[in-house]
Amino acid sequence: MKSAYEGEIHIMDEEKAYDLAELFKAFSDSTRVKILLALFEGELNVSQLVEKIGATQTAVSHQLRSLKASHLVRCRREGKNMFYSLADDHVKIIMDCAIEHVEE
Repeated sequence: MKSAYEGEIHIMDEEKAYDLAELFKAFSDSTRVKILLALFEGELNVSQLVEKIGATQTAVSHQLRSLKASHLVRCRREGKNMFYSLADDHVKIIMDCAIEHVEE
């Protein structure tokens, strides 16, 4: 995988560096990581996420708010249920790269 900064030394501006640091903070909680991994399978509601990751509904709901604010997940309403999914393919790519790095 080719880096966006490969080939030349480039220091990004402060705003982009801050945004990047904030993105990485979103991955710093194990419950958020489990939620993202569960969403690899596709769209799930809160009850399904609770069952899959073994966390409380309160914890899952709290972390979903954080993931939505970080633009890592999106949601849609169907009746009384909210369904969550990964925001885009970049989230899966980031997670796949991180998993590969950790497993080396």
